[in-house]
Amino acid sequence: MNRPVAWIRRVGQIPGGGILIVFVAIQIVCIAGGLLFPAQFRYLASGNISVMLQAIPTLGVISLGVGMLMIAGEFDLSVGSVYTFASIAAAALLNDFSVPAWVGLIAAIAIGAAIGVLNGLITLAFALPSFIVTLGAMLFWRGMILLMHGALSIDFEPDPVFQAVFGGSIGLLPASFLWLVLFCVGFHVMLQHRRLGNHMFAVGGNRDAAYAIGIRPGQVKLIAFALAGGMAALSGVFSATRVNSITPVGGAGLELQAIAACVIGGLSLNGGRGSVLGIFLGAALIYTIQDLLLLLRAPGFYLDIFVGALIVGAAILNQVAARSAKR
Repeated sequence: MNRPVAWIRRVGQIPGGGILIVFVAIQIVCIAGGLLFPAQFRYLASGNISVMLQAIPTLGVISLGVGMLMIAGEFDLSVGSVYTFASIAAAALLNDFSVPAWVGLIAAIAIGAAIGVLNGLITLAFALPSFIVTLGAMLFWRGMILLMHGALSIDFEPDPVFQAVFGGSIGLLPASFLWLVLFCVGFHVMLQHRRLGNHMFAVGGNRDAAYAIGIRPGQVKLIAFALAGGMAALSGVFSATRVNSITPVGGAGLELQAIAACVIGGLSLNGGRGSVLGIFLGAALIYTIQDLLLLLRAPGFYLDIFVGALIVGAAILNQVAARSAKR
């Protein structure tokens, strides 16, 4: 009788273990509902599963970059605008200059990373809160999108190989989801087994202590800003490839959802703590809740209610866990 409880406690102690328990519990309830009421609650329908797996990478890829930056102790509210601006740049290169989509992808990532570095330079040079700097960047780039391209949708139809690699699927499994899993593995290795990951944890946990042992906090944070911008741009191109179109307002709100996914996944708002598993499950949980509400035919604004409650609840639990660890 005590073994399941002990096992749950052990899982809860690993990084991202708490959100893993919650996610598995919700999936068990959803699967049971889908089996008991297949006609009314079509959670296990192939079409529903396919849509969910296509939606999760959009937020998941952005959240990975935002999560790295949060672990380093900073925030980026401009990633939603970068998501759209960089993908529009890739589409413009393809449509107006006949530049191959592969080159456009590299250009988009470079643009996103450059915007991230610019945010970081302003933040560090003037000792400003990154929250304020990137809030201004979010509005600036959102305005630039409308100034340069208006409010009309833009077509993005790359060559068949590019389309298959980033927008295709293997059965129900979209290529973008496979890419998300690969990025999760790569970021996990970086965080847990590479010097850069250790430096991010150190800088986010205690900047002065990190500096005292020879780490350059400014350099680490600039890399984290670049990762946040680059991953946002990559997510934008992935989404554009999937639907062959870019909407100028498509990235609105993604920055807050990405931060929400990270907080729900166990990342500390003060930096220095978090896991890739938590980020992935946080993004997946948000879309699971959205899917549940759609299947239950609940009004769309219910999603904000549930996500808002999850953010506050997760922040409280993270704070309690941090205090308990210090005792």
